[in-house]
Amino acid sequence: MAIARTPSLVIDCPDPGALARFYGTLLDWRVEEEAPDWVELHGEDGRRIDFQGVADYRAPEWPGQEHPQQMHLDVVVDDLDAAEEAVIGLGATKHEHQPGTTFRVFLDPAGHPFCLCQA
Repeated sequence: MAIARTPSLVIDCPDPGALARFYGTLLDWRVEEEAPDWVELHGEDGRRIDFQGVADYRAPEWPGQEHPQQMHLDVVVDDLDAAEEAVIGLGATKHEHQPGTTFRVFLDPAGHPFCLCQA
Protein backbone atom coordinates (compact mmCIF):
# COMPACT_ATOMS: atom_id res chain seq x y z
CA MET A 1 0.00 0.00 0.00
CA ALA A 2 1.32 3.43 -0.93
CA ILE A 3 2.13 5.87 1.83
CA ALA A 4 1.07 8.83 -0.32
CA ARG A 5 -0.75 9.48 -3.58
CA THR A 6 -1.31 12.09 -6.30
CA PRO A 7 2.10 13.77 -6.46
CA SER A 8 2.50 17.16 -8.05
CA LEU A 9 5.60 18.85 -9.33
CA VAL A 10 6.25 22.31 -7.86
CA ILE A 11 8.30 24.71 -9.97
CA ASP A 12 9.92 27.80 -8.45
CA CYS A 13 9.71 30.89 -10.64
CA PRO A 14 9.45 34.69 -10.51
CA ASP A 15 5.87 34.93 -11.90
CA PRO A 16 3.72 31.85 -11.16
CA GLY A 17 0.71 33.05 -13.16
CA ALA A 18 2.69 33.73 -16.31
CA LEU A 19 4.57 30.43 -16.17
CA ALA A 20 1.39 28.45 -15.42
CA ARG A 21 -0.33 30.05 -18.41
CA PHE A 22 2.68 29.15 -20.60
CA TYR A 23 2.53 25.47 -19.61
CA GLY A 24 -1.29 25.50 -19.51
CA THR A 25 -1.36 26.52 -23.16
CA LEU A 26 1.40 24.06 -24.06
CA LEU A 27 -0.43 21.11 -22.43
CA ASP A 28 -4.04 22.34 -22.75
CA TRP A 29 -4.46 22.11 -18.97
CA ARG A 30 -6.60 24.31 -16.69
CA VAL A 31 -4.92 27.11 -14.71
CA GLU A 32 -6.18 27.86 -11.18
CA GLU A 33 -4.67 30.94 -9.57
CA GLU A 34 -4.84 30.26 -5.84
CA ALA A 35 -2.77 33.25 -4.67
CA PRO A 36 -0.27 35.68 -6.21
CA ASP A 37 2.61 33.38 -5.25
CA TRP A 38 0.92 29.99 -5.92
CA VAL A 39 -0.76 28.83 -9.13
CA GLU A 40 -1.92 25.31 -9.98
CA LEU A 41 -2.15 23.65 -13.38
CA HIS A 42 -4.60 20.73 -13.67
CA GLY A 43 -4.82 18.00 -16.31
CA GLU A 44 -8.12 16.22 -16.93
CA ASP A 45 -6.72 12.96 -15.59
CA GLY A 46 -5.76 14.41 -12.17
CA ARG A 47 -2.14 15.22 -12.97
CA ARG A 48 -0.96 18.56 -11.61
CA ILE A 49 1.94 20.98 -11.81
CA ASP A 50 2.20 23.82 -9.29
CA PHE A 51 4.10 27.09 -9.63
CA GLN A 52 5.51 28.90 -6.61
CA GLY A 53 6.73 32.49 -6.62
CA VAL A 54 10.26 32.95 -5.31
CA ALA A 55 11.80 36.29 -4.39
CA ASP A 56 15.22 36.89 -5.94
CA TYR A 57 14.68 33.99 -8.36
CA ARG A 58 17.77 33.05 -10.39
CA ALA A 59 17.19 31.16 -13.62
CA PRO A 60 19.11 27.92 -14.08
CA GLU A 61 21.98 27.66 -16.52
CA TRP A 62 21.98 24.75 -18.91
CA PRO A 63 24.06 22.82 -19.78
CA GLY A 64 26.33 24.52 -17.22
CA GLN A 65 25.79 23.84 -13.54
CA GLU A 66 26.74 27.12 -11.85
CA HIS A 67 22.98 27.48 -11.28
CA PRO A 68 21.63 23.89 -11.69
CA GLN A 69 18.60 23.37 -13.88
CA GLN A 70 16.45 22.58 -10.81
CA MET A 71 14.02 20.56 -12.93
CA HIS A 72 13.02 20.04 -16.52
CA LEU A 73 10.02 18.66 -18.33
CA ASP A 74 10.04 16.44 -21.39
CA VAL A 75 6.88 16.58 -23.49
CA VAL A 76 6.06 14.38 -26.49
CA VAL A 77 5.04 16.03 -29.77
CA ASP A 78 4.02 14.66 -33.16
CA ASP A 79 5.89 17.25 -35.24
CA LEU A 80 9.05 18.86 -33.85
CA ASP A 81 9.03 21.76 -36.33
CA ALA A 82 5.39 22.68 -35.71
CA ALA A 83 5.81 22.33 -31.93
CA GLU A 84 8.95 24.48 -32.00
CA GLU A 85 7.10 27.27 -33.78
CA ALA A 86 4.22 27.01 -31.31
CA VAL A 87 6.31 27.13 -28.12
CA ILE A 88 8.39 30.03 -29.42
CA GLY A 89 5.09 31.81 -30.06
CA LEU A 90 4.20 31.21 -26.40
CA GLY A 91 7.43 32.82 -25.21
CA ALA A 92 9.92 29.94 -25.10
CA THR A 93 13.49 30.32 -26.35
CA LYS A 94 15.32 27.62 -28.29
CA HIS A 95 18.60 26.88 -26.54
CA GLU A 96 21.77 27.12 -28.61
CA HIS A 97 23.00 23.74 -27.28
CA GLN A 98 21.07 20.90 -28.97
CA PRO A 99 22.65 17.57 -27.95
CA GLY A 100 20.28 15.22 -29.81
CA THR A 101 18.27 14.75 -32.99
CA THR A 102 15.03 13.26 -31.63
CA PHE A 103 14.38 16.09 -29.17
CA ARG A 104 14.93 19.84 -28.92
CA VAL A 105 15.84 21.86 -25.85
CA PHE A 106 14.06 25.12 -25.03
CA LEU A 107 13.90 27.50 -22.08
CA ASP A 108 10.53 28.45 -20.66
CA PRO A 109 9.83 32.14 -19.90
CA ALA A 110 11.46 31.73 -16.45
CA GLY A 111 14.58 30.06 -17.89
CA HIS A 112 13.85 26.42 -16.99
CA PRO A 113 14.94 23.96 -19.67
CA PHE A 114 12.29 21.73 -21.24
CA CYS A 115 12.43 19.36 -24.18
CA LEU A 116 10.10 18.69 -27.06
CA CYS A 117 10.54 14.99 -27.80
CA GLN A 118 9.64 13.32 -31.08
CA ALA A 119 6.77 10.83 -30.74
